[in-house]
Amino acid sequence: MWFSYFTNGNFKNSLVANARSQITNPQQIPYTNRAKMRLKQFSVGYRKYIRGAADIEKGWSLYGYGGFGLILGRIENTHSVSIDTALYSVPVLSGKANFKRLTFDLGLGWEMPIGIDAYIYSEGRLWIPTTDYPSHYLFVNNNAPFVAMVAAGLRILF
Repeated sequence: MWFSYFTNGNFKNSLVANARSQITNPQQIPYTNRAKMRLKQFSVGYRKYIRGAADIEKGWSLYGYGGFGLILGRIENTHSVSIDTALYSVPVLSGKANFKRLTFDLGLGWEMPIGIDAYIYSEGRLWIPTTDYPSHYLFVNNNAPFVAMVAAGLRILF
């Protein structure tokens, strides 16, 4: 079982809202979308030790893992100007929304014992989206979010 904490991702995009009608003036409204994204992920998979083992007492271990997961995400968009969506089409909607993605999870890790049943570890992880459920609140929907991360921590055997 893994317990991880992830901070919110904050980013901004410079976008343009286009008029839906030829008689609307102005035809385009440039604006900035500020977004906050929160991700939670559950994963089930298999870990294979390439060198060492899960319970070694000396030396170090190298392992790889693969599995399937579920990302539960929340996005919050805030536009720099108010846009009437009846008159203009926008690439992303303002407001809050939840989204889900099934993932294929890959990782490579290193660990070393520091005491009885305690290990320090470092690993690289990839969450590769396998499904695409379009959301009007995400600017990029294809293969998103594609998550790559580096993690370090303490593993304790119970």
